[in-house]
Amino acid sequence: MLNMEFDRKVVVRTSEQEWAPSPAGGVVRKPLAREEAERGHATSVVRYEPGASFSRHEHPLGEEILVLEGVFSDENGDYPAGTYIRNPPGSGHAPFSTPGCTLLVKLHQFNERDLSTVRIDTTNTDWLPGIGGLEVMPLHEFEHEHVALVKWPANEKFQPHRHFGGEEIFVLSGEFCDEHGRYSEGTWVRSPHMSQHHPFVEKETIIWVKTGHLPF
Repeated sequence: MLNMEFDRKVVVRTSEQEWAPSPAGGVVRKPLAREEAERGHATSVVRYEPGASFSRHEHPLGEEILVLEGVFSDENGDYPAGTYIRNPPGSGHAPFSTPGCTLLVKLHQFNERDLSTVRIDTTNTDWLPGIGGLEVMPLHEFEHEHVALVKWPANEKFQPHRHFGGEEIFVLSGEFCDEHGRYSEGTWVRSPHMSQHHPFVEKETIIWVKTGHLPF
């Protein structure tokens, strides 16, 4: 088990991690949280080398992907960098990448009633106005869970707030900050139910963020 204590804050700076092999040749990963070696709850950064593929597999409790670089593919289509994907519980596929790709992947973490299939090209989706100078791109919501991209303009400060059901952040560009630390591009932060912080940035920053989904 890795980082499965949901009542604790976890910070992983993936730029400092080494790649670890997966069962598929040409596919490597950086584990962020994991229940078991090849099953159950898992969050990872995954890299497919050019031409790499993974054998067909099922998603008993869903799969969530954000394509960070390159082009990810399966029998249903090609998904370039910036694509947000949700494959619902009970789905399956045989993924591959012709040019290579890097992904943020979350497995076995859906509510069993959350059956939406989602494909969003975030590079061609409008930003919406958020609080203060923030811009928000909603990606998915189900009951208490909300997923979005958030764009922070330089020198933006946000109000102190708590996270009902926790918060999970992956820094896509720039540097996200709060009173607890500074989180550069590629950093993953998971904060527990009812945690509190006072975030800010000094330069334009884009984060992937999920709230309301952690156990309590």
